[in-house]
Amino acid sequence: MFRRQKSDTLQLLVVAALVVAADQLSKRYIATHFLPGESRLVIPGLLRWTYEQNQHGAFGLFGDSPALLIAMAAVVLAVFWLSFRDQARNSRVVRIAFGMILGGAIGNIVDRLHYKFVIDFIDFYKIWPNIFDVADSCITAGVILLILASLAIRRRA
Repeated sequence: MFRRQKSDTLQLLVVAALVVAADQLSKRYIATHFLPGESRLVIPGLLRWTYEQNQHGAFGLFGDSPALLIAMAAVVLAVFWLSFRDQARNSRVVRIAFGMILGGAIGNIVDRLHYKFVIDFIDFYKIWPNIFDVADSCITAGVILLILASLAIRRRA
């Protein structure tokens, strides 16, 4: 039993570490190859990389205090963990989803600690008004996976 818990935790942490690595590497590339505000077309009519220094929380909300935003991220992570820890013991999908959320939160926290802002660059300029990053994408995908897993678990019960 203990060995299984250890491997389950390791799985979650590996997912989180991969998300942090992908997030930080992509942001480092943008920060070293773009000027703030600069855009480059990736897929005409759909996607461009636009270097934005985002000092606010999700969707430009929640102020611009790095300490407050980091504290809010920690509280949200704690609430998610308390809400889904039992499901995480029994579901690989939930562990992966929480790993994605944890890794995304850590990626953005690293930015706030290092730069006092988050580097955003993914810009679906024709269909979405907000610019985001790999961390934000993983947090969103993780939340969607958690919701779907919860619905599936309830349906089976």
